[in-house]
Amino acid sequence: MSEIRIEFDVPAQMRDGTVLKADIYRPAGDRRRPVLLSRLPYNKSGPVMVQLLNPVGLAKRGYIVVLQDTRGRFASEGEWDPLTYEEQDGYDTVRWAASLPGANGSVGMYGASYLGNAQWMAALAKPPELTAIAPMMTWSEPDDGLFARGGATEFGFCVPWSLLHGLNTVIRRHAGDPDSGAKPLLSLIEEFDDVASKAYQELPAGRPPVFRRQDVPEIGSERSRRESGWSSACRIAGRHAEIDLPSLTIGGWYDMFLQGSLDGYMAMRAAGRPANLVVGPWVHGATFGPQTGDVNFGLAASGDLLGLTGSLTDIQADWFARWLPGADEPRNPSGAGLPPVFLFVMGANTWRAEQSWPLERAVDTSVYLRAEGSLSLEPPSADEGYDAYAYDPADPCPTTGGAILMSTEYRSGPVDQAAIERRADLLVYDSAPLESDVEVTGRIKAILHTRTDAPSTDWVVRLCDVDPSGRSLNVVDGIARVEGQQDAFAENTVDLWSTSYLFKKGHRLRVHLTSSNFPRWDRNLNTGESIDTGTAWQVANQQVVHDAARPSRIVLPIVPGPQAG
Repeated sequence: MSEIRIEFDVPAQMRDGTVLKADIYRPAGDRRRPVLLSRLPYNKSGPVMVQLLNPVGLAKRGYIVVLQDTRGRFASEGEWDPLTYEEQDGYDTVRWAASLPGANGSVGMYGASYLGNAQWMAALAKPPELTAIAPMMTWSEPDDGLFARGGATEFGFCVPWSLLHGLNTVIRRHAGDPDSGAKPLLSLIEEFDDVASKAYQELPAGRPPVFRRQDVPEIGSERSRRESGWSSACRIAGRHAEIDLPSLTIGGWYDMFLQGSLDGYMAMRAAGRPANLVVGPWVHGATFGPQTGDVNFGLAASGDLLGLTGSLTDIQADWFARWLPGADEPRNPSGAGLPPVFLFVMGANTWRAEQSWPLERAVDTSVYLRAEGSLSLEPPSADEGYDAYAYDPADPCPTTGGAILMSTEYRSGPVDQAAIERRADLLVYDSAPLESDVEVTGRIKAILHTRTDAPSTDWVVRLCDVDPSGRSLNVVDGIARVEGQQDAFAENTVDLWSTSYLFKKGHRLRVHLTSSNFPRWDRNLNTGESIDTGTAWQVANQQVVHDAARPSRIVLPIVPGPQAG
C-alpha cells in the first residue's frame, strides 16, 4: 500500500455539545476498514506523538487511524480537567469513529500511559463498536503508581507533569490576546525549568505552592485526597471483569506503571477474557531502544525488533488483525501467534514465551538481612540484634534511577548506585558471590521488623545487582509509609513490584534499606502532620531488627532450572 490520505482537525461532537478534533489517516482504496483510535492530551499533531503512535505505519497495514485531542487540549474544545471525562468522551468518540466514511463499524484502541487509561475507561463505558484494546504502560490502581505508592505521593512525577501540560492551558487562556499571555507563559516555563531546584524543595508537598502560583491544573494527586470518590474517573482496579474484550498489554520493567500493566493483564485473564502480555526492559516515555539507564540490553531489546519477532507496530497490527473484522491478514506469522506472555529476561538479555503470569514454577524464597551487612538464605540467630541510622528530612536520600518519570535531572532505569551507597542513612546488605546464575521473575516484597521514634516515617527497600567489578545497579524498589508505630517494634511489608532478572554467577545480590527516595516520593517529615499542611520536620531514629524472633527479609520469586532464554 503506497498512498495514505490525512485529514486534519476532523470534528466529533460529544453528548454535551463539546467538539473534539481528530486527525485521520486513511489507506487508499474503497475497501471498508476497521478503525484504530488513540485519544491523547499531548497534541495529536505533535511530532513526538506521531512518531510514537506511528499512524502512517498502521494505515499502511490497512487500518483507518484516528488520533484525537482530548477535551480541552490543543485543537479540541472544552476545559482541561485531567482524567475526568475519558469514560464518557471515550464512549462518544468510539461511536463516532465507527461511523466515519470508509469505516466498517469495528474499532480498536491503542496507545500508552494516559492514552492507555483512556482505553480502559472507554471499554468500561461499553460502546458496542469497541472490539479490542491494546493499553501500553498504564496504571490499574491510581494510588499504586500514578498518584501515590505505598502511601507516599508520586511527587517527582506529578509536579513536572502538571506544569508541562499547563503550557497549553496558559496559551488557550490568552488566545484572544497573545501579548497578555507572554508573561504568564514565560513564568510557567521558568518554573518548569527550575523544578529540581525550586518546586521539588517546597512544602507542603501535598499542596505544592507552584500550582497556586501558576494557576494550572494538577494531574489529580491533590484532588484524589480532597474529593472522595473522584479517582474512580481513572481507576480500573476492581472493574476489569466488566470489560468483555480482548486486550494486549505492553509494559516495561522500569516503567513507572509496570505493576498496573501486570495487574491489568492478570485481572483480564482471571475474568476469562482473551489477553496477551509483552514486557520489555524499557522505561516510561522512551523510544523502546536497547539502552536503558546505564545498561545496553542489546539490539534484541529494541522496539523495532523484539528479538526478531517484529516491531511493536507490527505486533500490535498483527494482534488487532485477530480481532477486528476486515483487517489485513497478519504480515508476521509470529505476531498472529503471539504467546500469552512474552517477557524480556534482563541479565540473560533474551525474550522468552510463557503461558502465564506470574510463573507457576517460580518459588518464593526468603533471603535474610544479617549482621554486619550480610544477606543470606540462612535465617538469623537469636542474638544478631539490629542496625540503626538517623533519617533527616532536611537531607533525604536522593532518587537515583528506577521506574521513574521526573525532571530530566533524574535518570530512569538501572543506574550506578555508588553515590548513595556512601550515605550514613542507607543500610547495605550483600550476599556472597553467586555460585550459579539465579533468575528472579515475579513480584518481590520485603518484610521488615522495625522501630522508629517518629509518629510517622517511611521505609524504602531496593534490590540491586552487583557485578564482579563492584558496580551496583538498581533492579526494583518500593516504599511503605507507616503511622502510629512510634517507639514500638512493628512488622512492615514493602512491595517492590515485579521484575524478570538473571543475576549471573559471580555477581552479588544487594539490598538497600533507607527512609527516603526524594524527590520521586515526597519526603516524610516524621511529624505525623498531613502532607497537605506540613512544613516542619524532625529527625527520625530508625532501627531494623534481624534476629531469630524478628527475621527481616526480602522474598524473591526464584525460577529453578536452566536459565536459557
